[in-house]
Amino acid sequence: MKKTVIGFVLSAALLFSAGAAQAQGIKMPAPSPAQKVEQVVGLDTISINYSRPAVKGRQVFGDLEPYGQVWRTGANASTKIKFSGDVTIAGNKIPAGEYALYTIPNKEEWTVILNKNTKLWGSDGYKQEEDQARFKVKAQKNPRKVESFTINFANLKNDAADIEILWDDVIVPFTVKTDADAQVMAQIKEQVLNNPNATPAQYAAAASYYAENNRDLKQAHEWMKKANSGSDAKFWHVHAQAKLEAKMKDYKSAIKTAERSMEMAKAAKNDAYVRLNEKAIADWKKMK
Repeated sequence: MKKTVIGFVLSAALLFSAGAAQAQGIKMPAPSPAQKVEQVVGLDTISINYSRPAVKGRQVFGDLEPYGQVWRTGANASTKIKFSGDVTIAGNKIPAGEYALYTIPNKEEWTVILNKNTKLWGSDGYKQEEDQARFKVKAQKNPRKVESFTINFANLKNDAADIEILWDDVIVPFTVKTDADAQVMAQIKEQVLNNPNATPAQYAAAASYYAENNRDLKQAHEWMKKANSGSDAKFWHVHAQAKLEAKMKDYKSAIKTAERSMEMAKAAKNDAYVRLNEKAIADWKKMK
């Protein structure tokens, strides 16, 4: 009797476990895993959500993905691309927002499409009249085959980046440009040009931006001198002033300013800036 009860309990437990497993479902690796990539470009963020099918020994373009047909650019739901600010792609002004990223592959040239309908599963229901923009991109041969479909960012600049579509032996790149310069200049206008109470940090930031982008170096120098005029001047800002003076070919002033920065760096026990100033002074003495 005791053995019968134990057997009944074990059988019930097994049945319960099997039922629970069946109710929960069996989790397995996705054949086309989801991926999200995100990149800050200038002052804006670009994010891409897509699924990544694999080659698995198949002929991809021209067979698995036929030429001349709208493709979801990945697997499962349509690929989504989101811009936090306005951008420009291939001469097209794209307002901030989220779009479905479709493509039409061809052997030599692809059509890249940004579509305003982001609710579709794949390309089912796609309508060209809902396109925000479409443009042509040359397809390139990739010497290194890519097994899993990939979208990534490359060639990052202050105001632009390339988005690369890679799969099998094909690369399709296109450039996204942001309005970083206009955004920075608007901040400089508000915080420095139109602000009688600008702080040393604001003056230094505006000066650095002008210097790095070869704008008005005289104006940049005036701002940097204002940033460094007080008793709370920072040795790195003083070093930046010295570099700016050297850029203006005023090496005598640059050396004097670098010597000031070096003494401040020594007092702060910052050996890196001591070395930077020492090297700069040595180089500029040759230019006198």
